[in-house]
Amino acid sequence: MVGVLYVELYLRQARSLKDKRAALRPVLDASRRRYRVAIAEVDHQDLHRRAALEVAAVASSGHVVTEVLDAVERLIWSTGELEVLETRRSYLEDE
Repeated sequence: MVGVLYVELYLRQARSLKDKRAALRPVLDASRRRYRVAIAEVDHQDLHRRAALEVAAVASSGHVVTEVLDAVERLIWSTGELEVLETRRSYLEDE
């Protein structure tokens, strides 16, 4: 099973694209390292106070995919510099 988490963010403290990258880098690195997911900024790359991230997780069980995406979402919510505006999930199952 494949699960995808989309997260729309607002970065109120960012005054430049450099500030934005500095705020996102710990989340991207920690997600990859701790949860073995693919994660990338997928929208608003040219705006310094907005970001959209997508996270992809793959496992043989839907339960495991959901747990991993839950953990990554908690990590993002716990980052004080990032304000979550929206989250969406989608799943692809092999039939």
